[in-house]
Amino acid sequence: MKISLNWLREWVNPDVSVEELAEQLTMAGLEIDGVQDLGTHLGGVVVGHIVSAEPHPDADKLQVCGVDFGGKHAQIVCGAPNARVGLKAPLATIGAELPPKDGGKPFKIKKAKLRGVESQGMLCAQDELGLGEDHDGLWELPDNAVVGQPLAEFLGLPDTVLEVDLTPNRSDCLSVSGVAREVGVINRLPVSEPEIAAVAATTNKSFPVRITASADCPRYLGRVISNVDLSVPTPSWMAERLHRAGMRSIDPAVDVTNYVMLELGQPMHAFDLDALSGQITVRLAEAGESLTLLDGSEISLDERCLLITDDNKPLALAGIMGGMGSGVKSGTRHLMLEAAHFTPEKIAGRARHYGLHTESSHRFERGVDPELPRKAMERATQLLMDIVGGEAGPVTEAFEADKLRAPAEIPLRRGQIKRLLGFELPDHQVEDILCRLGIALQARDDGWLATAPSARFDLQLEADLLEELARIYGYNALPTSHLKHAGALAPSAEGKIALSSLRRQLCALEYQEAVTYSFIDPELHQQFYGSDPVVPLRNPISSEMSWMRTSLLPGLVDALAYNINRQHSRVRLFETGQCFIQSDDQLNQVQKLGAVVCGSRLAERWSHEKTAVDFYDLKGDVESLFGLGAREDLLTFAASEHKAMHPGQCASIEFNNVIIGHVGALHPRLSASLELPESVLLFEIGLEPLLEGRLPSYQKISKFPEVRRDLAMLIDQSLSVSQIASVVRETAGPNLTDLIVFDVYAGKGIPEGQKSLGLGLTLQDHSRTLSIEDISSCLSRIVAKLEKEFGASLRN
Repeated sequence: MKISLNWLREWVNPDVSVEELAEQLTMAGLEIDGVQDLGTHLGGVVVGHIVSAEPHPDADKLQVCGVDFGGKHAQIVCGAPNARVGLKAPLATIGAELPPKDGGKPFKIKKAKLRGVESQGMLCAQDELGLGEDHDGLWELPDNAVVGQPLAEFLGLPDTVLEVDLTPNRSDCLSVSGVAREVGVINRLPVSEPEIAAVAATTNKSFPVRITASADCPRYLGRVISNVDLSVPTPSWMAERLHRAGMRSIDPAVDVTNYVMLELGQPMHAFDLDALSGQITVRLAEAGESLTLLDGSEISLDERCLLITDDNKPLALAGIMGGMGSGVKSGTRHLMLEAAHFTPEKIAGRARHYGLHTESSHRFERGVDPELPRKAMERATQLLMDIVGGEAGPVTEAFEADKLRAPAEIPLRRGQIKRLLGFELPDHQVEDILCRLGIALQARDDGWLATAPSARFDLQLEADLLEELARIYGYNALPTSHLKHAGALAPSAEGKIALSSLRRQLCALEYQEAVTYSFIDPELHQQFYGSDPVVPLRNPISSEMSWMRTSLLPGLVDALAYNINRQHSRVRLFETGQCFIQSDDQLNQVQKLGAVVCGSRLAERWSHEKTAVDFYDLKGDVESLFGLGAREDLLTFAASEHKAMHPGQCASIEFNNVIIGHVGALHPRLSASLELPESVLLFEIGLEPLLEGRLPSYQKISKFPEVRRDLAMLIDQSLSVSQIASVVRETAGPNLTDLIVFDVYAGKGIPEGQKSLGLGLTLQDHSRTLSIEDISSCLSRIVAKLEKEFGASLRN
């Protein structure tokens, strides 16, 4: 928000410099982002009046103008398209220095000849004086500008514009009056508000108003002002204040409503009364309704939109922008002024839903004082009638008192002041600070009961009051002390695996950690998971981020595609984070670990061949993660299906016979739609089982020799290794210390529909050396069991 320092000092004028004032406000939480001095280089610039304009004898686009500036005359060669007889414009006389541009030196005006004709000064545009960005022609000054008067004097310069960067909770400072209150509190000065008296009605003409959506709009005021003359120009002092706040002057009706908003903080709107019919109704939109806004855009309305309507049509998008059909025009003779209070929670997000952001929506979304509309109505009426005349009717009000937000009542304890601020603040100082902030106090044995002002939506908790005490007392004045905390370290379970250990393991496997948004593009989610239930956001940042993710995989695959499109052929990414699963009426937040890989198995080197990563590489990475907790023996994989994975290259990850995730190749449909290579592999696991480890325990090492025996079994091709291994371990008993698969073969010499499985068994006893009979007996039992369970046979 931009604010004129001259305007601010009319309300409160502390004896401090601009720099000191900016520091005070910043330290009080109203950060000053920029300070712009205006009118410091306007010496020698006066109001000029063009009394003659002749074509240049030697240039088609130049004119030779005779300019009067207070009894003096100058010949000016000018190329501005709007230079004409009768125009009043800024004249930089000889010797004047114009503001520097782009950090350069001031530009000094001298006598010059342009195409052989002498020019004794310069007629100026706004940007040439550093007072605006308009360079379409000369700055056209109003007719009431006094010829020859120094321009700085006419414009009320010099001035300084403060750019205040407010946090969203300080909506009470989105006005001159709000900032003035803060300055007054900081400097212990009274605030001189303009006198705002009730304007007596001089006509009975009114327009009825009613509210049907009182939860969204508990207060609405309207007032008819008849027989106005909008051909009267806006006073230059008002237009200049609007300009310094970053707003352009349009017409007196619009300018007055904007001025009141900047001055008091209450957005207002003016309707053309002749464009209204029946009565004003504040209601929610109905399906199929549309509205053309003042900016010319047409929007389709939904049932959550709050509207200002008459009996026939929508007039305005409440709290955001007026409609084209009911707006004030140059020929408008009768006005209907509006001032209302809209509930912040109901208005929030509605402007962004339509891609809009206006001064009104900016304020209403953050909260406007519900007691302010009547005061603003009287101020706007007074200003309008002073400028354009007219007759004011009575104020019409629709009001639902029970729907207005009641000022918060907050207990404040003395003990909390010392505990949280670190020092004792005397009672009289606490009461002085809070009372200057407009907070009503009622004494109690342990402190006070505070009632927040109606404008302070941010004061809800005891901590908020403590923050007020700290910032007004002065953060720099707070005593410094060492923190003390008698805390005890909670014991950590030895079996727990730290998330950082999992991350380090994956980094050791050449993965890189990615962090993707928890919000997802609905289109991307549907590509991966179809119509699976999701949690939509009520107030999304954008339509591409309007659903909460149910899986890490879409975001990781999107990140992988981003890298591939930038010539990274070998990509290995992982992420840990929350996913949001809708189950009936309950929302479950599940921690997951996901990864995606593509490209070669190893980084390119001269020492090995380039081979593509495959399913078993990813399976091995998953097993290594469970190996950190020494629980890989509880891990199994089984052929399965997953919507995002290749139907024939997908396995479920089972831990202790419970499915906790999936691993496999990306579905060809997704590879094609996302323009990815076919060799993209990915996995996703619930994080909880990975974080539970097994405590290491000592096992006596056998001093007796171990024996290795190999078996080559013919089994059905549909059988998995895990099925065979489970039976072998169960049959062999405790003497089997290791079991590996060293060969899998199908082809020539193997019956059709079968495969040869090579098993390496390591046998060892802790009490004796195993005999040939012991070993043979164990192998015979294993072969017999496999033959019985699966129809397996020894391969000759």
